[in-house]
Amino acid sequence: MPSIKVSERDKRSLDYAIRSGIAGGLAGCVAKTAVAPLDRVKILFQASNPDFQKYAGSWTGAYRAGLSIYRDAGARGLLQGHSATLLRIFPYAAIKFMAYDQWRALLIPTRDHETNTRRFLAGALAGMTSVTLTYPLELIRVRMAFHSNIANKSGRPSFLRAMSLIYHESAPSTLPSSTPAAAATTKHIFERLPILKFYRGFTVTMVGMIPYAGTAFLTWDFLRAYFYPITHDKPGTRCAVSGLVSQTVSYPFEVVRRRMQVGGLTSPDRWLGWGETIRAVYASGGWRGFYVGLSIGYLKIIPMTGISFAAWQGFKRVLGL
Repeated sequence: MPSIKVSERDKRSLDYAIRSGIAGGLAGCVAKTAVAPLDRVKILFQASNPDFQKYAGSWTGAYRAGLSIYRDAGARGLLQGHSATLLRIFPYAAIKFMAYDQWRALLIPTRDHETNTRRFLAGALAGMTSVTLTYPLELIRVRMAFHSNIANKSGRPSFLRAMSLIYHESAPSTLPSSTPAAAATTKHIFERLPILKFYRGFTVTMVGMIPYAGTAFLTWDFLRAYFYPITHDKPGTRCAVSGLVSQTVSYPFEVVRRRMQVGGLTSPDRWLGWGETIRAVYASGGWRGFYVGLSIGYLKIIPMTGISFAAWQGFKRVLGL
């Protein structure tokens, strides 16, 4: 009993939090690197890049889109935006896994408090914490991945260039607006607080993170508790299942989020709202439009989640946790 109490108390210590965060950050980098080409293609599909819409909607579309990118820009094209991904994913994953350990210790101090609701809340709060602190990096990496050399011969955007473009983007004087008053108000806000340009799609991201992170950690923790005893742990299997479930539950939010994140390119004069973005997605593809790229999502999320959770546990053991 004394050793258990010490272990539980240590989980709330600064040393434990830092080590858990480092393990989570490294795990996130390993997992994201493994699926980087699929991530690039998925973003192009979700954000309706006009050069790649012809590939969407079929199981072979991801392969043909990837082949097109490779022919146009080589292997580097498949990793476009990955530098921003790594800059984002280390703090994002570090905060997410560290926050999960902390929220779980707070919400589930003993086995008597261990319920699926508390597991879900711990995961959701961990995801929301990490998104809040790292969202601008997410927007920058999406813009870098969305950029298409097929349509734009100016070259691959660097991290600093993408950040500069977002910060300075504004509406052309000839751009018509269906809601001049709203556009003028948003433009005034962007001029006074240009940092808000880095938070396009933030609200839908936060809402989507609740089912995504909550379900992922709930499924992982549930399977760990009921199907895999600690002495015969198989983290890869339960992690892959948790990724599959969480991706299915939260995918429509992700599609809407991508559209809003690239809104600065399509509608730089204003902040795209939930309603018009949802209507635009539906108008372009009906209800199927909310699941465009889902097949790629499955191909990506199963290995990525499996690798990230398994690597997190492995790095924690290496760091003595």
